[in-house]
Amino acid sequence: MPKMKTKSSAKKRFKITASGRVKATQAGKQHGMIKRSNKFIRNARGTTTLCKADAKTVKSYMPYAR
Repeated sequence: MPKMKTKSSAKKRFKITASGRVKATQAGKQHGMIKRSNKFIRNARGTTTLCKADAKTVKSYMPYAR
């Protein structure tokens, strides 16, 4: 049986935490910061954990992630 492939785009964007949650950067900060409020920019700093439904999809992209 051949090895399963990891999606390259997923391994660059997501990390799996020790408890199995999926960590990702906050959405909406790539461009267009002028039209965003200061509150949005401040709250979108750093990383966040994905909800269960999204995490399940991402984990299927990374079969060997621990």
